[in-house]
Amino acid sequence: MGSQESLPGVAGTALGGVAKTALGAAAVRAAETCRPDRLFDDPYARRFLDAAPEAFPEEPASAEDRAALGPLAALGEVFYFHAVIRTRFYDDYLLAAAASGSRQAVLLAAGLDTRALRLPWPRGMRVFELDLPEVLGFKETVLAGCGSTPRCERTIVAVDLRGHWTGALLAAGLDRAAPTAWLAEGLLIYLTADEAARLLTGIGELSAPGSRLAFEQGDIASSALLTQGRGLPAMAEYTSLWKGGLGQDASRWLSRHGWRPTLHDRAEVAAGYGRTTPAASGGGFVTAIRTW
Repeated sequence: MGSQESLPGVAGTALGGVAKTALGAAAVRAAETCRPDRLFDDPYARRFLDAAPEAFPEEPASAEDRAALGPLAALGEVFYFHAVIRTRFYDDYLLAAAASGSRQAVLLAAGLDTRALRLPWPRGMRVFELDLPEVLGFKETVLAGCGSTPRCERTIVAVDLRGHWTGALLAAGLDRAAPTAWLAEGLLIYLTADEAARLLTGIGELSAPGSRLAFEQGDIASSALLTQGRGLPAMAEYTSLWKGGLGQDASRWLSRHGWRPTLHDRAEVAAGYGRTTPAASGGGFVTAIRTW
């Protein structure tokens, strides 16, 4: 049921830079999957971590050790909460789009996402996963060892989303005349405003009326905590990658370019899932429908 581009020479490549953040998201999904009150079940997340045992230092064992980390621990709590809530929110978003008639979904910067394998897709669903060759090479190597079977038609497309990518997606089989559910999970913050605008313009060019789009908007933590985070040596590897995307202007940009956006406050979404929001957390999600 799945298909993929040839990715010679990249399978098993160590992940660094933005690509390493995909492992961080997998770590969160693995931890959440172990909770008795989990909001989702990702049985593949642990397999990615096992394949990259040197990616992250060992977590502090005691509450006292974690408290000693100060702002780093506070940021860790916010990032965990954010990643869990967004995973469940986007699960629900994609399944709702499929239920409304969309039979193709595009996961931009898909990373180590396993929704094609773990969500209950309707018959005839196609899921396209776009990311850098090294990310997809690592991912396919791990999944091949899992004996995994997609629950839909799965196609991977190796591209750099900062460049020209729409042609590769069309060549992979996207039907631009049919409504598409687009997901840019955890992506725009790593793009400049110009790069984010170009990406969204490309999405619009491939989107039939009725297509949907979702991504995050706003800071995930208070400005004070984020400022502290930028000053922490342990966070420098990640904060140096933050470019800001379109910031608070994202929903206005969508309105001007043929989309009808809706904002979803993260705290309200979390409350609907029975989760309490950390004090320092903030931001939310944008979902949008293509109107022309």
